[in-house]
Amino acid sequence: MANVNFHPDAQTEYQAAIGWYQQRSQSAAQRFVAEVDRILAVIAAQPDRYGWYDNEFREAGLQRYPYSVIYRVEPSGDVLVVAVAHTSREPGYWQDRA
Repeated sequence: MANVNFHPDAQTEYQAAIGWYQQRSQSAAQRFVAEVDRILAVIAAQPDRYGWYDNEFREAGLQRYPYSVIYRVEPSGDVLVVAVAHTSREPGYWQDRA
């Protein structure tokens, strides 16, 4: 199983998304966290499962939430999450986070 690490900007995005959901509904925020945890567990177990965004990054869409987890598999086999991207944001805005 791969270790999953967050780029600092991805961590900030994730925390901001949690905060946004918490302002509206604590249960929605809890479900969002659970969905991200589920996706991260799948990525850790099968890093190559999700499709390529480009030649370097992969993209895993969340269920029921308009977010994608963008990540890269490092040469060590670990996973670096570079974005927790809302689907309305400009595609590829995170590409300089390598």
